[in-house]
Amino acid sequence: MKPSTEDRSEGKLHEVKGKIKEEIGKVTNKPDLEDSGNVEKNAGKVQGLIGRVEKVVGE
Repeated sequence: MKPSTEDRSEGKLHEVKGKIKEEIGKVTNKPDLEDSGNVEKNAGKVQGLIGRVEKVVGE
């Protein structure tokens, strides 16, 4: 698999995992888990953007 595709796939995975953690943190009233999920979700978005840039650049 190309690095750009791999980054986009892993980024999406982290986004989903982060969203799940965030929602569980909200439901269980655990702000630490909610914050952790938010950080992971945003990191996944950044990783996905890196994959898109790599694809455009051609690496």
